[in-house]
Formats: sequence, structure tokens, C-alpha cells
Amino acid sequence: MRLFSAVANTPEEDLHNWSIKNPSEFWDLVWSHFQVIGERGENPAFLAGSELSEAKFFDGASLNYAKNLMRRSDDAPAIVSYSENGIPNQISWAELHDLVSQLQQSLQALGVKEKDRVAAWLPNGIEIYAVMLACASIGAVFSSVSPDFGSKGVVDRFGQIKPKVLFTTTGYCYGGRRFSLTEKIIAVTKELSTVEQVVVISEDESDFSLLGECKTFEEFCFSYEPKAVSFTDLPFDHPLYILYSSGTTGIPKCIIHRAGGLLLKHLVEHRLHCDVQSGDRVFYFTTAGWMMWNWLAAGLAAEATLVLYDGSPFYPDGSRLFDLIEEARITLLGVSAKFIDSVSSAGLRPTETHDLETLRTVCSTGSPLSPESFTHVYKDWKEDVHLASISGGTDLCGCLVGGNPNKPVFAGEIQGPILGQDMDVVNDDGSSADSGIQGELVCRSAFPSMPIGFWNDPENVRYKATYFEKFPGLWHQGDFAEKTTTGGFIIHGRSDATLNPGGVRIGTSEIYRRVDLFDEILESLAVGQSWKGDTRIILFVVVADEFSFDADLEERLRQSIRNGASPRHVPAVILSVPDLPRTRSGKLVELAVKKVIEGLPVSNIESLLNPEVLENFKNLPELD
Repeated sequence: MRLFSAVANTPEEDLHNWSIKNPSEFWDLVWSHFQVIGERGENPAFLAGSELSEAKFFDGASLNYAKNLMRRSDDAPAIVSYSENGIPNQISWAELHDLVSQLQQSLQALGVKEKDRVAAWLPNGIEIYAVMLACASIGAVFSSVSPDFGSKGVVDRFGQIKPKVLFTTTGYCYGGRRFSLTEKIIAVTKELSTVEQVVVISEDESDFSLLGECKTFEEFCFSYEPKAVSFTDLPFDHPLYILYSSGTTGIPKCIIHRAGGLLLKHLVEHRLHCDVQSGDRVFYFTTAGWMMWNWLAAGLAAEATLVLYDGSPFYPDGSRLFDLIEEARITLLGVSAKFIDSVSSAGLRPTETHDLETLRTVCSTGSPLSPESFTHVYKDWKEDVHLASISGGTDLCGCLVGGNPNKPVFAGEIQGPILGQDMDVVNDDGSSADSGIQGELVCRSAFPSMPIGFWNDPENVRYKATYFEKFPGLWHQGDFAEKTTTGGFIIHGRSDATLNPGGVRIGTSEIYRRVDLFDEILESLAVGQSWKGDTRIILFVVVADEFSFDADLEERLRQSIRNGASPRHVPAVILSVPDLPRTRSGKLVELAVKKVIEGLPVSNIESLLNPEVLENFKNLPELD
């Protein structure tokens, strides 16, 4: 970031202010400094619209997303993929070009053209990245989910966008077990009437034989000899991806993302905020059903090697990802806040057991990272690492606030706003909140990765209502946050999951931070229950096997929350349950539990990884 500041001829401490006050100059500099391959066009980089949602970036410019990710073609590794068996699979930049060429030719032979949709229901391996790049090279729109999605969840998503081709697999491994997808594929393909070709990665011929008119991945790819990849020049706003909202409150929204916007946004986040350099080894623990998969893929634009892992991060034990850092020489490790907390709770000290010399950056997202987890990373992982807590979402396929490798890290805080984004926290009336006051996280400026819109929303009615209706003129996606006196941010959770006892809004993260101090508690979930004209807080806890939930533990929990947060944070009821519901990207689902305890139906159960655990919350006498 220091080098970029020098190129911008702006002192580093003023770089963010300069980036939001001079958006055309800033985004022009991003294009030129990172040598984006494409036709820049003659219009200003930024054109304000009558509304924030109507702003234009690089109007008249053209590029190809895949070409910018495949600028290398040498024999160095482009992607190194690991699974639970521990045996790496590697592809060089030159081999990646060959594979993308073969996929491109096969897709074109099927008649796949610009804006046609191609769907992938695949593990996080080399094949899915090659499929995405082949789609982007010809202007097809790529969309993916992970193999652990149920058939209804797949149909709820892909059924809306009507794909022409479906890539899938007959099975996947997780936690030492193999799961078959054969019956699910049969069910899904019956529902997806627009699919003209199913392409299957199969390690089991008997599985494949049940699927009828399908092609193996090898048959589909290797029908053609590799040749130079042909990259179609496309408008800056050409649709690249369709991502999906979690679907926990209804059928998932299909969010359409633009190629040029994501390319520039991810270059800023990778190269500047995460200090990713050519030749680095970049890893994020993710599946193809989470936006961090798309974020990781863009690391190729920085000429970094992607390191992939498909399976459980705790198989065979909690050292698995640290083994991977050591073996693959990872420079950036991306994980969830829950993973860091779990490593800490397990008493692991990687600094004593692993060589983490290459590790420069640790990114954490998915939920707020507690101050104790910051301390754990610097004490027990590596003292000179850059720990970057980041927050954004599927809505923008990127970050709103994140790390800065040149600024100090304060425990419990995200370091600051992302360049080019005027971030603020506002009160209910839209006025800027003072530091230390909790409110709604908003962006006051347009940014290039704002979505094109939603699928089947031709007038952008739902799109504008989702992000711009609550605070006209501001981007708002429903995060509850506060600014800090150091210039950072604290995310307190989703706005729709905040608690309102006595009419005072509080974030669930403040409760979780106190509960996380207890070795007896594996995880917790707090919701508000409508009660006698008010709201009362209900806290559910999952107790570790070696402990039991009793009156003493309950009282100590209450005292910790009272002393560490405030009396109004203390739950009215604390209950022990065997497990908590979570999305397929690992996020706990507070809204689903709230609906169950209030006797309301939970929409789109298929969005949950473990919907069966909702039974734990039904008909609880303590909540009557």
C-alpha cells in the first residue's frame, strides 16, 4: 500500500480520503497501476448517477476477466489442490491454459454463448476453477454451489437461472467419510429442464452408470486438442457470476455480479489490503457455495498460486490447516472466526509445532473476531503476522471494511474501510453515529462491485429495495456496527439479528464474546423472543462433552455477561442444546431459531447444513 500511495502522490495516511474524494482518479490508477488488460475507453472512470445505484464505472471500457487471471503461461504452479487424503494435485499456468482451452472448445461446440449460464455443483478442486475461467473467456455466466447442498437447495438456486450445462460430481469426502451424490443428481437433473449437457467428475464407474446421458469430465474436455485460448472482449459490466443469498428467509436471491467491477475490487483487496504479490501462495478455507471462493479465484489476477483444500479443516485433527501452511508454504491464510476460536479452545499452539515462516497474513471473516482470538493468534500462531479481520458479503462479493498491512492491529477491531469506499455507521435517522455508538453500517459512495441487479428483477425493484430503501442515497446491507476511536470498526452481527430488550438495540456479538471465555461452552446462539409486549434474550449453549450444564455454570455465564457487557445483555433464559443450526458456509442462523421458538415457519430449510437440529428448539417448556 505504501508503493501505491507513492504512485498516487498522496501521503499514506490520506490515501483513503483521497480515494473516496477522487473516485475517477483512484479507479483509473487501480486500472493502470495493476496493468488491467483491456480497452480503457474514453469516458471518466466514474460517472455519478441521479441515485447511488445508477453510478457508472468505466462506461465504454472492455476487457475479459479470464484473460486478466491467465496472464501467466509458464510452468510454475497456478493451483495446488489438497483433499483429506493429503496427496496434492497441481496444475501449472501452462497446463491451466491447455485445460481451459479444451473446456472452452467443448462449451462452444454445445452452443454455449455470451450470457448463457453454466452451473457447477463441484468440490473445491482444480476442475471448478478451469470451468469458471472457460466460461469467463467466452462470456458465459458462471454459478456454483458446493456438493453438500441438498437437491432442493440446488434446484432452488439453479432452477431460477436456467443453466445450459451442469458440471457435478458423484461424491465427495468430509470428515473421513464419503458421501454419494448420485441419487441427488438424478433428482436435480429431472428438475433442471434447460440443462442440455451434464458433465460428471466420477471416481466410481458404478455411480456414473446410473446417471444416463452424461459425459465424464475427461470425455468432455479431451475431445479437443489444446490451442491458444480465445478471449472475447466484453463490456466492463458484462455479467460474470451469479451468487446467492443464504435463503434463510425465503427463496435465495440470485445476485448478478459484473466482471470489470469484481476484477478491480479484488485487485484492491488482494494487492493493497492483503499485500498479495506475484508468486505468493494464497489459501482460503471455503467451498464453491460461498463468495470467498470467488474472492480466492481472483488471486490469480495477482499472479499468485492458489492453494485449495476440500474437506474438513479438523480432519484428522485440528492441525490440518497448519500442516498445509508448512507443506504448501502458504503466505496468506484465510479462515473463519469460528475456526480461530476452535483452535484456541482446543489448546493448540502452532507456533510450537509448525514452521509458519512463510505466513505473512491471516484473514478472518464469517463472524466477528473476538479480542481473545486476536490475542491467541499473536501469542500462539505467529507474533509478526498481519491479522486482518474483514467483513463484506455476497452482496458485493468483497469487503466493506478490512485490513491494512501498514497500520497497527487493535484486538477486537477491523482496521478500517476498504479503499474507494466511504464507510460510516449511522443512526436510525441516517445521521452519522459517534465513535462507540452502535448503528447501521453503510457506504456513502458507489463502488464498482455493486451488483448489476437480481435475476428476474427487470426494473431493479427488489435490488433497490434491498440495499438503498432504508437509507436513501446510501448502500446498506444490514450489518450492525460501530466506529472506534482508532479509525477502525467493530461488527456486532446482522441488523436483523440484533436484540431489543426494553427498546435498546444490542448486538449478539457482545454476548458471544463473554460466553467464548468459557472452556465449558463450545458455541452459543442468542435470540430475542417476543415476551409480554417486550423482547427478552434467550441464550442457547452447546456444552463440551466433558462438562455438564448446571446452575453454577449458568450463574457464572450471567455474571460474565453482566460484568463484561452490561446488565441489559444478561439473558432471561439460558438453555443447553445438543447442536446449533448453521448455513453451508458455517454461519450460525439466529433468525431460524427465533422463528422456531415463536412458532413461525422457517423458510427454505435447504439453505441449512443441518436443518434437523431445529427440532432441538421446538416446544421448550422454559420458553412458554
